[in-house]
Amino acid sequence: MPRFSTVHSVAARVGASALVLAALSVLPVAPLMAQPASPLHARLQDAGRDPALHDQLYKLGRKAAAVCAYCHGEGGNSVKLDVPNLAAQNPAYLLEQIRQFSDGRRKNEFMQGMIKALKDDEKVGVVMFFSSQAVQARPAAQPALATQGKKYYDQICVRCHGADGAGNEKIARIAGQQPEYLKLTLQRYRSGSGERIDPLMAANTKLMTDADIQAVVAYVSTMP
Repeated sequence: MPRFSTVHSVAARVGASALVLAALSVLPVAPLMAQPASPLHARLQDAGRDPALHDQLYKLGRKAAAVCAYCHGEGGNSVKLDVPNLAAQNPAYLLEQIRQFSDGRRKNEFMQGMIKALKDDEKVGVVMFFSSQAVQARPAAQPALATQGKKYYDQICVRCHGADGAGNEKIARIAGQQPEYLKLTLQRYRSGSGERIDPLMAANTKLMTDADIQAVVAYVSTMP
C-alpha cells in the first residue's frame, strides 16, 4: 500500500487541481444547440406526466431488472465491488448510458447483448425501477481516510457532482457507489485509458496520486 500524503501535500495538490479547474472554467464555451430528446428520453418524460403509463412501465422494468440482478444486485445494489450500483442513479443519466451501450459508444459485450434483448419500454422501465431504489448504506472502514477524502472532494469534485454526490441528469450520482468501481473509473480518467473521455474529469484526475484516489473513494463510497 502506498503511504498517504501529508495534509500539506494534499492541500498543495488540491490547490493545483483547483487552478486547473479555474483555468478551464474561463475558457470560451460554444453555445449549446438545443438537442431533440431521444425517443427513450421522450418516453421517460411521458411517464413522468402520465401516472398510468408510469405504473405500466415501472412494472415492466421491475420484471426486466431480474436479469440485471446477477451483477448489479437486487434493487440495483451491486454484489460485485467492480460493478456499479444502479440504485438511486439519475434516471435520465442511466437511460443515456443504456443508449451508449446500444450504439457502441460504451463497449461491454455482455452489457450490449443484454440491452439489445430489451424492448424500448423495458429499457425505460428498468431505469425507472432502479432510480427509485435506495442505495444500501456502507459504514466507513477507515474513518480518517474518509475524512481526508472529504477535504479533497469538497475542493474539487463538489462543483459537478454536488455536495451530496447526487449529480444530475448528465452527471452520474456517485454517492454510495462501489469502491472498486470508483477507483478503476478514476484511474482510467487519469490515464486516459478508458473509452469515456471528459475534459473536466481528465483535468481533475491528472494530478491525483493513488493515495488521493484511495481517500476520495473511501469518502464517496460511504456517502448516503
